[in-house]
Amino acid sequence: MPELPEVETTRRGLAPHLVGRTVTALDIRQPRLRWPIPAALRKNLPGQRIDAIERRAKYLLVHTEAGSALLHLGMSGSLRVLPAATPFGAHDHVDWRLDSGRVLRFTDPRRFGSQLWQPVGKVHPLLAGLGPEPLSDDFDGDRLWERSRGRSAAVKTFLMDQAIVVGVGNIYASEALFGAGIHPKRAAGSVSRERYARLAGEVKRVLTYAITRGGTTLRDFLDPDGVPGYFEQELFVYGRDGKPCKVCGTPIRVVTLGQRSTFYCPHCQR
Repeated sequence: MPELPEVETTRRGLAPHLVGRTVTALDIRQPRLRWPIPAALRKNLPGQRIDAIERRAKYLLVHTEAGSALLHLGMSGSLRVLPAATPFGAHDHVDWRLDSGRVLRFTDPRRFGSQLWQPVGKVHPLLAGLGPEPLSDDFDGDRLWERSRGRSAAVKTFLMDQAIVVGVGNIYASEALFGAGIHPKRAAGSVSRERYARLAGEVKRVLTYAITRGGTTLRDFLDPDGVPGYFEQELFVYGRDGKPCKVCGTPIRVVTLGQRSTFYCPHCQR
């Protein structure tokens, strides 16, 4: 699944091509994505000028005067700006026609992505109750420590709770916990304030670096220019089960937490 750095990479890649452009029409070849494309989007988006593109967690908000389109890439989705005459394939479900003569094309083989609508002055239910952005000043070790008191859940599961902090997905949670030297199965309530300060710093560092490197190369992910990310080759633990730790040489192990594969070094993480 594209994670926060992939979504932020997409936002940055799309913005120069979309902001200031007008959506002249929608070509919807498959209306049933994770949820049906709502009538409000079909009605309100055509004719609107795109004022800004914002990321909230793993969602993209395309702001217009009439409201905001809420986009999610799902498991395998991508967004690219292409010449309007570009032939479409079986998984190219939606085109936004732009006054530039190009289209914003949404491709999603698995159809777990979404295109929804948020009216002006409203917060979509999917965004309500979300925690702070991990790269913002509102997220730090003190917040993690305070919210973790009395919790017996594994610290990795806690870190991936969207009410605690948004957008820290499976790959980057594993990498941040490695950087902080914290075992992913440790009870969240047993981690000290000092170690949470280090973990928050590692979350910020890993995500920021991944964004500068174009995100993580996943099987289905391409950025808006069709270029894969380059961060995967630099991962320390994720996807490296049985391979030697890059720090101490101990074989990396994998366990399942919250139905997700979790990679860690048994020597470096306690």
